[in-house]
Amino acid sequence: MLLYFLKIIQKLDRSKFKKIVKERQTDKHNKGFDSWNHLISMLFCHFSRSKSVRDISNGLRSATGNLNHLGIDKTPSKSSVSYQNKNRDHELFKAYYFALLESLGQHPKFKQVKFRIKSKTLLLDSTTISLCLSIFDWAKYKTSKGAVKMHTLLDFDGNLPAYINITNGKIADNKGAYDIPLLKGSVVIADRFYNDFSLLNVWDSKQVFFVIRHKDNLKFETIKELELPENRHQNILKDELISLTNTRSQHIYPKELRRVAMWNEQNNQVIELITNQFNWTANTISELYRSRRMVEIFFRDLKQLLHIKSFVGTSKNAVMIQIWTALITILILKALRAQSKFKWHLSNLVAFIRLNLFVKIELQRWLDNPLNEVEKPPPKLLQGVLF
Repeated sequence: MLLYFLKIIQKLDRSKFKKIVKERQTDKHNKGFDSWNHLISMLFCHFSRSKSVRDISNGLRSATGNLNHLGIDKTPSKSSVSYQNKNRDHELFKAYYFALLESLGQHPKFKQVKFRIKSKTLLLDSTTISLCLSIFDWAKYKTSKGAVKMHTLLDFDGNLPAYINITNGKIADNKGAYDIPLLKGSVVIADRFYNDFSLLNVWDSKQVFFVIRHKDNLKFETIKELELPENRHQNILKDELISLTNTRSQHIYPKELRRVAMWNEQNNQVIELITNQFNWTANTISELYRSRRMVEIFFRDLKQLLHIKSFVGTSKNAVMIQIWTALITILILKALRAQSKFKWHLSNLVAFIRLNLFVKIELQRWLDNPLNEVEKPPPKLLQGVLF
């Protein structure tokens, strides 16, 4: 049996990593701390929730005798980790995340069958990661506050990012979405911050569907009211075809739109949506929007379970490396959960692994049966009294 951490690392496709390293020449002048060592060190940072490069170095040192199984010749020093966090291009780890997504992210359990539509469902949102401006002086946001923003396109299947654009905190949500590559026929679900008709027109021209919560000040006129189902889906309040009446908006987006209003019991409010999809039922459109909560859950898990609220390096490159290795870590965790017979909550899985990183275990057996209840011994047989 091998260590938890070692068995987890063995899930990684090292050949893909070597290929990316060769293409990007990231091991040039590595001075004994190559790209693989760097990756393992940063993954350990997230799994163990190390608070500094000293914690990373000391933590890996405690695995003396097992480092060679991880592909590491010697324990990295804190100065080596700091130097490479600052100087090794973070694009290496970004490229490896998407390479792993092609393999680990294809598990059958990632495929969710909820909507009777053929379109690829993508959830668009952003999250802000706060930074201290006096330390991270490159992360401009507010007068006395720094931040970076993760513009994230989450694949509904597996709830893993299909695309991420990391910008400074000042970039508006809709501006960070213009460069997002989208597949023809896919559907993008987003909140009102993406109610930008220039952006929606670009998506529509690429034959991409959208379901967006519109702003309260939307100016429109009703072209036609569509019939609502009589005995079901009572949460649907309005289904209509509209055209924009604001001169500027109409010039940018001259086509008809569909407007669906639904009642949200959880928040006791009416949610109003616009879409360029005219064939799906109003209930399907409302359910698609409800699925947007999955991207909020993803952000919560990323911030609460992994190590991206504080950083072990202060340069922009170091922060990017920590974010991308956090995404690699959550991809590994979700792949482990998908391969398990046990119904893990992600938070429980992280906690169990964190407490047992260097415990010897047969990983798959433990994933399938973490409770591992000891079988009761057979009842003691008492010899009967013969006389």
